[in-house]
Amino acid sequence: MGQKRTYKQYSKEYKEEAVALVREQGYSVPAAAKSLGMASNMLYRWKDQIEAQLEGKTLTVDERNELKKLRKENNNLRMEKEILKKASAFFAKELK
Repeated sequence: MGQKRTYKQYSKEYKEEAVALVREQGYSVPAAAKSLGMASNMLYRWKDQIEAQLEGKTLTVDERNELKKLRKENNNLRMEKEILKKASAFFAKELK
């Protein structure tokens, strides 16, 4: 039946070098993509991602990891707060 499609994986360094052809050496995106043997839409996407990172519009890997950790910690603290609320209400009823 249908075979599973495999996609070529590119390293971060390769992507940065490909985008550098456009940004620093004056190649057009279609010309650079053709010389690298890839689709120009992929190079446009890489270029947009790198430019967004340079402008500070996207999070770095470290920032993403920290955000994920903080969200998890926040959820735990909210659960603990709810448990303590319920426990204090329960014990307040018992004391009456």
